[in-house]
Amino acid sequence: MTGRGEDRAAAGDAADRLAQLARRFDQALDRLARSRPFAKGTHQPATLDFAARLLRTPGGVAVLAERAARFDAAGVFAGSDWDAPECLLPRLVQHTFATAPPETVVLECLSELRMLALARGESRHANFSAEHARHFLTQALALNLDRIFDGTREADRARLGPLAEGVGTLLRHVLEEIGFEDILGSLIDEIWRILEQRPIEVGHVKAMIAQIAVTLTSGAGDIGEARLGADRLISALFGPTRHCGDDPGLPAYRERLTALDDRALLDEARGFARAMHDTGLVSDYHAAFLRWLLEQDRANLLGAALGLSSTGLDSLQCFPALVHRLVRDAVHPETAQAVFGLTMVLERGILYGPPVGPALWRQIHLELSPAAEAAVAAVRGTALPGRVFLLAGVLGVLGQPLGIGQGNNPTCQSARALSMWSLNDPDFVLQLVVQATRTGSLTLHFEGRALHSAELPPGLASTLPLDTDPVSALLVPHLDRIYAAMGRLCADRAEDPHRWINPEFHGWWVGRDFAIAVDVATGALADHERFVRDFYGYYHPYYNGLTPVIHPQPAGLAVTDAAGSFVGWHAITLLRVALDQEEVMRAYFYNPNNDSGQDWGNGVVVSTHGHGERSGEASLPFHELASRLYIFHYDAAVSPPPGVVPDAEVAAVCAMARESWAADRLPPGIAASPDPAAPPAS
Repeated sequence: MTGRGEDRAAAGDAADRLAQLARRFDQALDRLARSRPFAKGTHQPATLDFAARLLRTPGGVAVLAERAARFDAAGVFAGSDWDAPECLLPRLVQHTFATAPPETVVLECLSELRMLALARGESRHANFSAEHARHFLTQALALNLDRIFDGTREADRARLGPLAEGVGTLLRHVLEEIGFEDILGSLIDEIWRILEQRPIEVGHVKAMIAQIAVTLTSGAGDIGEARLGADRLISALFGPTRHCGDDPGLPAYRERLTALDDRALLDEARGFARAMHDTGLVSDYHAAFLRWLLEQDRANLLGAALGLSSTGLDSLQCFPALVHRLVRDAVHPETAQAVFGLTMVLERGILYGPPVGPALWRQIHLELSPAAEAAVAAVRGTALPGRVFLLAGVLGVLGQPLGIGQGNNPTCQSARALSMWSLNDPDFVLQLVVQATRTGSLTLHFEGRALHSAELPPGLASTLPLDTDPVSALLVPHLDRIYAAMGRLCADRAEDPHRWINPEFHGWWVGRDFAIAVDVATGALADHERFVRDFYGYYHPYYNGLTPVIHPQPAGLAVTDAAGSFVGWHAITLLRVALDQEEVMRAYFYNPNNDSGQDWGNGVVVSTHGHGERSGEASLPFHELASRLYIFHYDAAVSPPPGVVPDAEVAAVCAMARESWAADRLPPGIAASPDPAAPPAS
């Protein structure tokens, strides 16, 4: 047998091997599915072993993809970090593929196939929608484009053997299903959407832009009209001005600066400022330029290089020594984003607060304890001293209060508190940083009782937050312990503990009056119409005498997914209520979950720009936010008497709640869908 006959025989043998592996994998899956929860760990290794063999076999990825829903339901992820897809981070996929042992890499591969099944609607998972799965894959693929196009790395081959090629095959399979142009185009749109919110943490965004730059430079893909948006992002990071547009490297760029005249230097300064304010990203070249200006006694160009308005320029002129020292100590290529934080500190005018300037001088000279050094190093590494990274983080937190995020941690209360303090009381944040750094503890009070974080058991977060800013990494573990302790002190009270916790935890400006839409004991709706009527009466300008929100107030949401199903309770800050450019009354709020733009189902889609939002704000028409609200605070003593809210307005909001998160929370005798009312004309 020669030629075609041999090829057919070989193909037949390969098909037989693939079919045999598929059968054995199915058998392993059946045993895993039938096993009790406590025995899953006994049968998982065999299942993963056959999965690894399929990944190494031509056609095996497709076999696994067809069974994604089955192996998820059978419990292949049970007891592992992959068990809850809503807790997974796209940027960790790259780390797993690069460093994890083979058995962990196999688990990661199966996780990507499960995500693909979720994104295509072939599988469902509690608390995780198809849209979320697609967003996850978009970012995960973008961060692994090198593995898709560059083939197998030698390091991967040495560590994983034949499985290394299987990883590339798997990623290419997912990419083919999603579509390259669609994935990169969607990713670029996603990056711009995230940057509109001006988050402090942009490391993962910068990594995605770097991967896109490498892919487009190699000619691996054509993304059509999305190329313009990609070029703006790439240039903002790697070449925002004329003299660094070719990305020459920092030493060469500094050499070029010595040859520039005054006009050229001014053009450089303005170019950096334009790119930073356009994207919210800061190039390493920008940081190097600022340091060079001070070294060369050209501080007169700092205002132009930061793109300051009249407010920022006044701050710079009033506090030049402090600003120059902050640049020297906090701004390095490794901490380039501190430039934007410093800019916004000046723009906010907070240096005029009497304690802030002295507190920043104290922060400049602050030496970190070993524990604080370790906390900062965990999120920033050791390329620079911890005090430098922490000072840079302080500028970000004070300059971008609405850019503080909780990361992949159940600490929305602590993140919200940090944001609120940065907005209302920035010197208090600086006081907490010093306290945590010097004593290794924080002390807050609850109804006169001192709570020392060092003496308290862990709170909601079981591990150190590693995907947050340095200030959050330092403070949140302490705040989380204190928040949990406050909850325990309220455990024997019949009402929702947030009635007492929020004013004590967040500050005196939180209203002492409290409204809740559900019965704490049963979770059922409780006098929901009164709740909605009160929210309108105290916060809607048409019914509260045009009174604005004086101090941002904590509130609680019943978050829903894109299908309108209840996901969980979540903490937000109500910032303001105002008409947008289309004369729609909107509620603007801060969401600590790092991504305020979400589809909450039934037409309720959160906006982050285009409707009068300031950077970091999310917004909804007032009635839509009211339909997802379940607790809020107010201060009846200083608020005008609530006006009369139309019954139709209240009925429409109640109907939206009952058709979404409250569908399973209706008291006896209450219909799920009352007589429909016209949507309120907010």
